[in-house]
Amino acid sequence: MDLATHYGTGPAEHDRLSRTPHGRLEYLRTRALLRRSLPGRARVLDVGGGTGVHAAWLAADGHTVHLVDVVPDHVAQAAMLPGVTAEVGDARRLSAPDASFDAVLLLGPLYHLVEPADRARALGEARRVLRPGGLLAAAGISRYLSLLETSAAGTLTEDRVDAVRAVVETGAYDGHVGFVPSHWHTARELGDEVSAAGFLEVRVHGVEGPAWAALDTAGLERFDGLVAGALRAAEIADGDGRLVDFSAHLLGVALRGFSPAAV
Repeated sequence: MDLATHYGTGPAEHDRLSRTPHGRLEYLRTRALLRRSLPGRARVLDVGGGTGVHAAWLAADGHTVHLVDVVPDHVAQAAMLPGVTAEVGDARRLSAPDASFDAVLLLGPLYHLVEPADRARALGEARRVLRPGGLLAAAGISRYLSLLETSAAGTLTEDRVDAVRAVVETGAYDGHVGFVPSHWHTARELGDEVSAAGFLEVRVHGVEGPAWAALDTAGLERFDGLVAGALRAAEIADGDGRLVDFSAHLLGVALRGFSPAAV
């Protein structure tokens, strides 16, 4: 199934980060990590930005935001947001000129690009359109998401064991918990891919920390009472490389150097 069909017929993308406890936690932590890293009043290119969930608060914070997505309906919705422009496009072939943005967000494309060469092209394009010293924020899905989710929910049945083991060992996710087949990263792998694309000062954050699966088990009705502790746990775990992979999502943050673009 192509992405336009998946996102056009599956669960609505605009509320993905609000309809589950771990989605809400992902949103809060991603926003906090980006606010910590972004320069003031930046020109931000949000590649794979969906319907503009992050673009909306970025524009409200005073950044100039241009969103690119492969799904035309997402682009139409994002273009209606105040302070946001949008176009249909592909992370591997951006239309933006060289060195035209202060920050590039790749919060969705990398896990949809299952071939390493395609991920390298997307990272190379992000580097091309960044000004020297500009910020990259590139997200990945953790290889351990399915293991943690199914074990916490009591759905790690015998017939799922091989599929869960395969994604942990290889990163090749086959769709067994409802998402499209995709590539899931370890923190080291994501950091290595960003570094290989020519970025400097690479750091990979664990977005949700280790408590996200417990939040899902507790349910939305208990989220407000539990989220502060989960956010504290995410901050503590972020300082321990052994725990970063226990997040559902990873966020690689890096800077574009001042040398010519990597080939």
